[in-house]
Amino acid sequence: MLKRLGPNPYGTLVPTIENQMAFAPAPLPRELNLNPHLVWMLDNASRAVASLSAIGENMQNPHLLISPMLRREALLSSRIEGTIASLSDVLSHEAIRKRRPNDDVEEVINYVDALDLGISLLEEMPISYRLVNEVHRVLLSGVRGQEKRPGEFRTLQVWIGAPGSSIRNARFVPPPPDMLRDQFQDWEEFANADLEMPPLVKCALMHYQFEAIHPYRDGNGRIGRLLITLFLKESGILSNPLLYLSAYFERERQRYYDELLSVSATGDWEQWLEYFLNGVWKESLDVVARIRRLRDLQERHRAELLKRRAPASESRLVDELFANPFMTAPRASEILGMTPAGARRALGRLASAGIVRVISDHRPQLYLAEEILEILDAPEA
Repeated sequence: MLKRLGPNPYGTLVPTIENQMAFAPAPLPRELNLNPHLVWMLDNASRAVASLSAIGENMQNPHLLISPMLRREALLSSRIEGTIASLSDVLSHEAIRKRRPNDDVEEVINYVDALDLGISLLEEMPISYRLVNEVHRVLLSGVRGQEKRPGEFRTLQVWIGAPGSSIRNARFVPPPPDMLRDQFQDWEEFANADLEMPPLVKCALMHYQFEAIHPYRDGNGRIGRLLITLFLKESGILSNPLLYLSAYFERERQRYYDELLSVSATGDWEQWLEYFLNGVWKESLDVVARIRRLRDLQERHRAELLKRRAPASESRLVDELFANPFMTAPRASEILGMTPAGARRALGRLASAGIVRVISDHRPQLYLAEEILEILDAPEA
């Protein structure tokens, strides 16, 4: 890392263990001048987010789309950290519910629970030390990393590098533990300050700083990405939590790490902002396109059911498939308030209409609305 620092790094080197040096980022700037190109990118990103937010506000049942989008984000953010699972793994587990998830699926589910908790805590408190710790505690509860003090700042020096590498060969060494309180206090004050700074720019700076501080022994990347969504919702930029950047970061994972490190090494915010705002723009447009495809599909399914003179219960069941395209008779029975036998008949009629198909004959039978899953899980255009 020492060889990569330029003449104007965004922070200072401080001594740490084994006669090595750690990087302590400087306090976040309260003012930032944007060049014309960044102003243009900010405008594009802001308009794309506004379109997404408007769609979220106009949806009759926003939870039907928030739920699968959140799980897609949880999956991709966890995948950046090496978790191996598919969207089908996560959604099918939640549909069946009786079986115990494997470790990778459980980590993704923890991310969902952590983000849900963060959203609910925003009603009680601002983004803060307490909120972040509570979210971190849920993230690492009962999974890999649970022995690393979930919900508590680290008391040890950590470093980032290849698995098993020593601090001497580290790619990045964040500040020593005795500096974390002061570093995080500045981050918290910045997050809640009423600044004359566009919220998307503020969010980009906050994300870099959190990753540079690296306050926990494990889970920093996932918490840092989760905080992007929490900040955008708290700041009023998003009406509903529909925008997530992990898909953008995961596509070129090494570039994501390089861009973060570049800020530390060079102090160049412009390059990082360009990268971040491009991600906001791309992901907003992608989610808008997916929502429109899902709404079109929902209307086609409703038209088909109307043509078949299906009861209202089957239309309700179709709507629930957009929250999770996997379904079982027990879950359908719970949703519709009918007997399991009645739920099986309803699912059979949806299968006859080509809306779902049986993918598992094990009890309970598992049904899948493939077209919905394909839209949710499709790679970006």
